[in-house]
Amino acid sequence: MTTTRTRTATPPRALNACRTTATAARVLRQLAHDPRTIALLVLIPCVMLFLLRYVFDGSPRTFDSIGASLLGIFPLITMFLVTSIATLRERTSGTLERLLAMPLGKGDLIAGYALAFGTLAIIQSALATGLAVWFLGLDVTGSPWLLLLVALLDALLGTALGLFVSAFAASEFQAVQFMPAVIFPQLLLCGLFTPRDSMHPALEAISDVLPMSYAVDGMNEVLHHTDMTATFVRDVIVVAGCALLVLTLGAATLRRRTA
Repeated sequence: MTTTRTRTATPPRALNACRTTATAARVLRQLAHDPRTIALLVLIPCVMLFLLRYVFDGSPRTFDSIGASLLGIFPLITMFLVTSIATLRERTSGTLERLLAMPLGKGDLIAGYALAFGTLAIIQSALATGLAVWFLGLDVTGSPWLLLLVALLDALLGTALGLFVSAFAASEFQAVQFMPAVIFPQLLLCGLFTPRDSMHPALEAISDVLPMSYAVDGMNEVLHHTDMTATFVRDVIVVAGCALLVLTLGAATLRRRTA
């Protein structure tokens, strides 16, 4: 005689601040025992900006023209890489399974991860922005605080993308392989190498729906305008909205696998 088990749908739980902060604290404790990851997150963007400044030592205007854009791109790339691998470890080790068996909603889990990595993103973005503006002499017409805002949103977007793509990788190597698929096309089409309006119309249309394009546009608005412009506000809203959308999709990829 065989019996069949029925699986009852669990209603979604509302976000709980205590559960979210407890998740974030756990992730931060784990990262504290991994100094190499901390160095990658915090120091590598600063090192890359430092090298870039002196690569263009004889042409400081070139550094001014691309330094602000890279100030947003570097945090996005590093947060994407570290977040995707760290979250994949949690998925493959069964940690997420055990956590989802507890009174912990998917939203709490994703929000906790975003809060933990977002805390590191604040430190990373502040150090990179301070280094570029006050030490490397990046000439910015607008407020450096607006540069910091865009850099932080870019880092949060990288965190969201990393959380999302980790669901589709079976190993850390596969997680790294997503970088050419997710990051490199945006890097080529974001307007860093050539203005987007001078691209082929088909590529320009594709670039219009990629969030990194708006991150670069937002940095350029701060670079060339004294006040906050309507275009800057649009760019910030688009980047923040994309990060929130990808975080929501990341929560949807969390599954409790039961036998």
